[in-house]
Amino acid sequence: MGSAGRGVEGDSLHAYRRSLAGVQVLSREAEHDLALRWAAGDKRAGSKLVEACLPCVVAIAFEYRRWGVPMEDIIQQGNLGLLKAAAKFDPNRACRLATYAAYWIRAEIREYVMRAFRVVRLGTTKAERKALRTFRKTKITDPAELSRLSGLPEERVRGLLPLMAARETSLDASMLDGAPASERIAGNLPSPEEDASRTEIASHAQHAVSDAITHLDERERMIVRERFMKEEPPTLSELGHRLGVSKERVRQLEERARLKLRGELGGYADLVA
Repeated sequence: MGSAGRGVEGDSLHAYRRSLAGVQVLSREAEHDLALRWAAGDKRAGSKLVEACLPCVVAIAFEYRRWGVPMEDIIQQGNLGLLKAAAKFDPNRACRLATYAAYWIRAEIREYVMRAFRVVRLGTTKAERKALRTFRKTKITDPAELSRLSGLPEERVRGLLPLMAARETSLDASMLDGAPASERIAGNLPSPEEDASRTEIASHAQHAVSDAITHLDERERMIVRERFMKEEPPTLSELGHRLGVSKERVRQLEERARLKLRGELGGYADLVA
């Protein structure tokens, strides 16, 4: 990484990420063995178990890189979440530690970031103040447009947008009944076990779909990707024009592909119901 990259991340973060380059991903069997040994009091096994998940913490931490909080601090909080998860991890459940820990890592980071952004100085320059006023008035979330209207560089706008949005919906803002918004957040969130289970199921389903698609012919694969995997799928007529066939023929090919997928997916057949 060049000097410019280090300027963004900081030398300490660069060195930390480099130190994780040699961390090996544990097999399910090795992880299970280490977890059992740690539960029995083997601290070295616990250290190896946690160390294998440190790159996962960094990956999750970078989801929060635009909140204006130093990445080193975010990663440190994520590591605390990993330690909490490891202490609660049950090796006899059909779930990997990294999958289970993601819930705790994100929870720890979110709490820290919500505390930290409140003390970040926002609106210290004329352009920043103008951007904040424009955002409050228009609720524009497009960085390029907000940059054009305020004169603030687009990259700076991208970094400030989460702070501006958070300021407008501060969790400390009182509601009509006097209770802060933070106390009114829905309490029916999934437990760590449920969250991990859903993630694991979604991962299996994704692999199953990817494998099933390989059993389709080229036209069927194209139709499935266009019609089932896009937020705004094209019409049958549009696909027929691209394929050089009639709208009715596309419908027949789509139905044939759907039936093939249902046969290949077995327990995941409802995905293409």
